[in-house]
Amino acid sequence: MAGNLHVRNLDDDLIRKLKMRAARHGRSAEAEHREILRQALANETEPDFDDLAAELRKLTASRKQTPSEVLLREDRDER
Repeated sequence: MAGNLHVRNLDDDLIRKLKMRAARHGRSAEAEHREILRQALANETEPDFDDLAAELRKLTASRKQTPSEVLLREDRDER
């Protein structure tokens, strides 16, 4: 599925460099932009859930943890 992407507020120098690179490769600036994005994201992989969960556990390891059953009991007792 093809879509459109609009990039706003680019530096004039960045646009000039993109156009120069596109000219070197015999492409339009838009085609060069597509190719740069394609190459940048070609080897990008999404982390799986287990890796994300492990990272989150590592980030929160030093924080005090309250078991969910304690929180549920406190909530029920307040009613």
